[in-house]
Amino acid sequence: MKTPRVRVAPSPTGDPHVGTAYMSLFNLGFARRHGGQFVLRIEDTDRARFRADSEQQIFDMLRWLDLQWDEGPEVGGPYAPYRQSERLDTYRPFVDQLLADGHAYHCWCSSERLAEMREKQRAEKLPTGYDRLCVGKTAEERQALGGATDTPVVRMLIPDDPPLTFTDVIRGEVSAPRPDDQVILKADGFPTYHLAVVVDDHLMGITHVVRGEEWISSTPKHVLLYRWLGLDEPAFAHMPLLRNTDKSKISKRKNPAARLTWFREQGYLPEALLNFLALLGYGQPGESEIFPFAEFSASFEWSRVNTVGPVFDLKKLDWLNGHYIRALSVDEFADRVVEFVAREREIAADAVALLRAGAPLVQERTDTLAQGAAMLSFLVAGDDEFAVDEAAAAKQLAPDQQPTVTTALAALEALPAWSAAAIEQALRDSLVEGLGLKPKFAFGPVRVAITGSTVSPPLFESMEILGRERSLARLRAAITAG
Repeated sequence: MKTPRVRVAPSPTGDPHVGTAYMSLFNLGFARRHGGQFVLRIEDTDRARFRADSEQQIFDMLRWLDLQWDEGPEVGGPYAPYRQSERLDTYRPFVDQLLADGHAYHCWCSSERLAEMREKQRAEKLPTGYDRLCVGKTAEERQALGGATDTPVVRMLIPDDPPLTFTDVIRGEVSAPRPDDQVILKADGFPTYHLAVVVDDHLMGITHVVRGEEWISSTPKHVLLYRWLGLDEPAFAHMPLLRNTDKSKISKRKNPAARLTWFREQGYLPEALLNFLALLGYGQPGESEIFPFAEFSASFEWSRVNTVGPVFDLKKLDWLNGHYIRALSVDEFADRVVEFVAREREIAADAVALLRAGAPLVQERTDTLAQGAAMLSFLVAGDDEFAVDEAAAAKQLAPDQQPTVTTALAALEALPAWSAAAIEQALRDSLVEGLGLKPKFAFGPVRVAITGSTVSPPLFESMEILGRERSLARLRAAITAG
């Protein structure tokens, strides 16, 4: 086998799809297994949907996942440039060759004429596809028929017996439907995906094209282009699609988890997400469910890829993420929490210290950084930001609970030293022994007054970290509000 050169080629047309990470993971795992190269190419020929910020998000998210590319934008390489919009002069000679050899033709049909054609085909229950009105005609001959534009596109001329089967590295012999006369050069001079991907994969020496199974139907078009242009064909490997729990294809319109940025926003660790994506389409030797990327790539085999569309089970991801969180050292977890909060808001040095002090209290209790940050938010909320949950206040800070809060405040104001042990003893003496309350009812109102919620890190340690003055101020505020 040749030393593999593989690539991912996302389109910057919106928030990066989780499938970009999924494909990058398997491409990179295969490349690292055999000492090959992983290329990132930006396929930005769809100018109508292009978004400049989307390209930067692709770079940021792949780096967040530590899926580092060997060649591509911001890295360079021997086959630069790696943006298709910067390679337009590259494609024209290939188009001219296809036209000269009779494998392609100009098409002047307007979008309105094409829409009418498809509507008629559907009404007559015929397969939709171009009807070849423009084949063999000059521009003048075509204009005379009406429904034409001045600037033509270029279409492939599919033969009567196109190659409809090919060998897939994962699936073996695969059959695909007959293609229609695909546009390969648009009126704006930009190539379509089908031409550009073939030309670029050839010129960049790509040995294995690893992509989602939705591209199986397009493979015959690509095989034709390789053969017509006299180019060596790469190996093809079509990965199973990620699916929702209802088995539908995961999409950004239906599922927020289809957005790659969503996982960082929710506080998932990149190493846990990579492990999860690997599990979706792969069976590790020994059926281990927890393995780092290095272990995944070291034993990578295409035969272990499961072709059945994996279901995107976020409960499994939560479990995996919780495992990775608890495997971090206390300092590492604190670093991750601080970094997570800092992405959402500016935090002062004293707030960073509070988060770091509170992080050990929640590490065993959280499955995501977002959960941990939410449980610690009471520590860094300023006086103007801190708010008590309305449902919690109605239950725990109602008028009949005011004696509990008032007694707790008096006991804590008298403390000579502010420590978790001293706080616990004072509250037990005053509320449990003094008022005869069970701990659940004694500490509940205090917890809500201090943290704003009925669910929080351990109360006494939380109050020690929050500090005497802020803790007492919140108890006074709860009494005033009540």
